Amino acid sequence: MTNIAITEQEYRDFCKYLESKCGIVLGDSKQYLVRSRLSPLLTRYKLASMSELFQLVLTNRNRDLAVAAIDAMTTNETLWFRDTYPFEVLANKLLPEVAESKRPIKIWSAASSSGQEPYSIAMTIQEVLAKRPGLFQSAQITGTDISSTMLDNCRAGIYDNLALSRGLSPERKRKFFEDAGEGRMKVNDSLKRMVTFKPQNLMESYGLLGKFDIIFCRNVLIYFSPEMKAKVLNQMASSLNPGGYLLLGASESLTGLTDRFEMIRCNPGIIYRLK
Repeated sequence: MTNIAITEQEYRDFCKYLESKCGIVLGDSKQYLVRSRLSPLLTRYKLASMSELFQLVLTNRNRDLAVAAIDAMTTNETLWFRDTYPFEVLANKLLPEVAESKRPIKIWSAASSSGQEPYSIAMTIQEVLAKRPGLFQSAQITGTDISSTMLDNCRAGIYDNLALSRGLSPERKRKFFEDAGEGRMKVNDSLKRMVTFKPQNLMESYGLLGKFDIIFCRNVLIYFSPEMKAKVLNQMASSLNPGGYLLLGASESLTGLTDRFEMIRCNPGIIYRLK
């Protein structure tokens, strides 16, 4: 019988480890979250207790287990066209404005999770081009995540009925998805060709990703310490082309973290432009 109890010291040690590896700050009294996310690993790795799991992870004696633990803690629920307004702003303001540069538009979805955000961006782009053919040459989307499991899911682009019901209209489902059997559907090849998925820890350098015109970094900063937020935002500023745009989550703000952006009210919503 497995033991999923966690001592206070184990919880504190794991919190420090998680923050050092990927920037996530759990705070106090989130033992229930750690238990629910990590307990399935006990069966998968044939471990007797959470104490054994922590010992192997914290001493780096089982690298596969350590990667799986970070995967489990960084996997978050998401939905299609989350909050709606960022995709309206993308369609009505950002794409036409960036198109004036006459070069391929480059967009980064910085926390792809299971792929809904980058594929929602791709759908938005196709809808804009259907209404305004020739508006721009092409658009390239880079989706990144720290979780290798999530990246595999993104590349497969296969979703069950529950995932498909969260924010995706019947019209878009018909237009952009194909039957994948067993009640599932997959994104069509035209969407897949627009998105490249890569591993990226936001605590590390973004230099190899190149430069972007638009960055979506939504509902990510809420998990980071103020110092880590400032580091991420300043690195993202350096990853934008001149006049590039940053889109954050509805509850996120740059206040007190960086002065490299100007705030733009879009009614609804707020976006940020590189100074």
